[in-house]
Amino acid sequence: MATALKLPIIDLSSPDRLSSAASIRQACIEYGFFYLVNHGVKEELLTKVLEESKKFFSVPLEEKMKLARKEHRGYTPLYAEILDPSSNSKGDLKESYYIGPLEDSLHQKHLNQWPPEDMMPSWKSTMESYYREVESVGRKLLSLIAMSLNLENDFFEKIGALNKPSAFLRLLHYPGEVMISKEEICGASAHSDYGMVTLLATDGVPGLQVCRDKDNHQRCWEDVPHINGAFIVNIGDMMERWTNCLFRSALHRVMPAGQERFSMAFFFDPNEDCVVECLKSCCSDLFPPRFPPIRSGEYIRERLRLTYGA
Repeated sequence: MATALKLPIIDLSSPDRLSSAASIRQACIEYGFFYLVNHGVKEELLTKVLEESKKFFSVPLEEKMKLARKEHRGYTPLYAEILDPSSNSKGDLKESYYIGPLEDSLHQKHLNQWPPEDMMPSWKSTMESYYREVESVGRKLLSLIAMSLNLENDFFEKIGALNKPSAFLRLLHYPGEVMISKEEICGASAHSDYGMVTLLATDGVPGLQVCRDKDNHQRCWEDVPHINGAFIVNIGDMMERWTNCLFRSALHRVMPAGQERFSMAFFFDPNEDCVVECLKSCCSDLFPPRFPPIRSGEYIRERLRLTYGA
């Protein structure tokens, strides 16, 4: 049985920003994960998003498939993806729904798909409200992350990362019933997130596990306990690349818990044209950059292609 991981807790409302930045630095070096509290997203909105998410996933599959994923927006059914390329499983035991930027660029307008209003009248407005609220939290958090890297607090704004960022909200449903199988069944197989930073809210049902040493052949998994009202934040591969592997993008997975599990993951990534290259505060003559510069959009698209096979 996995042991419980005691992650650092970061208070976004703390007036001592230097102390918060120092705590984030330590958390990102040691774990790649931390809790974020007092973030300003009201509990009533979190509850409403969960309710609307449950409504959507409860409708018949044929109705959900009318909104099947296009341009990385919309519905993905059970087993549609496999996050661990080394797994022999037929796919991950989850279904999901992607919502992309609410204000797409001029040549990509109206790419988001929405359930019919007569079926779910408040679904779109609820998701848009939540998207905007969490994007605001992400901007405040990135200011602290910049400070934690000995950069100016508006660094990510100055380099254009937050000018129409490529942020995606993903609603997730993990079924409670699991078919008996000889192979290991995962709700989400072992993976690290692709992008900059992820903010996760859950319904409190357990299942999320973290492996702190992804280079170790014998993986040790630790449970991430739920804290009411807190976001679970993790660093993605792009941020690890930006920091020359100073900040770690930890492996994590979701295991079946014997009951339904719902969560909302907000993937906060830079503008697609933003160039991700080693930060000056993270390299030196002794520790030169490990990765060449790459545009954010190019990097994310390649990672998605490997996950979905298209």
